[in-house]
Amino acid sequence: MVYNVIGITSGNSLNGLDLVFAALTEVRGKWTYEIKAAERQPYTIEWKEKLAGAVDASARDYLLLNSEFGHYIGYTVKDFIATYQLDHQVHFIAAHGHTVFHMPSQKMTAQLGEGAAIAAVTGLPVISDLRAMDVALGGKGAPLMPVAEQLLFPDYRYRLNLGGNASISSIVDNRFIAFDICPCNYILDALAETLGKPFDEDGKLAAGGVTDSALLESLNGLSYYGQDYPKTLAGKFGTGTVLPLIQGHQLSTQGKLNTYTHHIATQIAKAISQLQSGSEQEQKLLLTGGGVFNSFLLQNIREQLQSYNIEIVTPEAQTVTFRNALMMALLGTLRWRQEPNALASVTGAEKDSVGGALWAI
Repeated sequence: MVYNVIGITSGNSLNGLDLVFAALTEVRGKWTYEIKAAERQPYTIEWKEKLAGAVDASARDYLLLNSEFGHYIGYTVKDFIATYQLDHQVHFIAAHGHTVFHMPSQKMTAQLGEGAAIAAVTGLPVISDLRAMDVALGGKGAPLMPVAEQLLFPDYRYRLNLGGNASISSIVDNRFIAFDICPCNYILDALAETLGKPFDEDGKLAAGGVTDSALLESLNGLSYYGQDYPKTLAGKFGTGTVLPLIQGHQLSTQGKLNTYTHHIATQIAKAISQLQSGSEQEQKLLLTGGGVFNSFLLQNIREQLQSYNIEIVTPEAQTVTFRNALMMALLGTLRWRQEPNALASVTGAEKDSVGGALWAI
């Protein structure tokens, strides 16, 4: 069976809306994919301010923004379909929206981008709110993307994504395990922005800095890293805990970038060690996410993993860049098929669930 799906995501870094049109094929339980079109629509300054300020909006203004952003996504999808001549080819849309509140301990999660508005504008069925059911069942509602990644890339012992957060997934004792490791790109980007740059291109700024051992020790000592999985990171951990800790140390921005890059690599190696099961033969690790294009970060990761007998494999650039939107397309497809797309072994929920609201005209 082939499903032609548009997957849409909006990341913590507010760099834009990612859209992927993918053909997802299932044959006897095996999934394959083909990305037929993909692009990132950068947010205007106005939209960045609206999304960043949503957490402080009144209930009325938040709901108005939810509708407005849903219509914005809908019109962006219409333009995407027109640009790539996809009329009458799309079966449905899977839209994650933009996370504003994520408080699983209180059984609440909220993403901006009203599914009904997207469906009304595009005239296509829309699946949204994919985290809500898992959270209602006592789960953390995250990470969800590795569930889809396991289906598309089953031959890898580990799957590591270097996105806004670094996250990892693997099979341990016949159980699928996935968790967030540490904040990643959005911390590096925030530090680079203090120097007037949107990001640290190829990690050159970090490479020119000096590691601060005191800051590195403080970062590695944060309580999150001592928690057992399943676990997931809320956005406020990076902005409310990590960045203030970094900014509290008196050193150059390049030194901060260098130290935080070492921190990411250290925590990745620690996560790998937690997932190891004794004597391991050579294993493959699939590496995706925007951090793949940061050579200094990759150098540090390779150094940290030297003793683990792991081959690091990077897929083609389009899959690396649009991994989250592609995974969202498959999670939506699982919802369409009424198959579980959130696993209790990953999120800590009472049971596996089929998450997502379906909107159709």
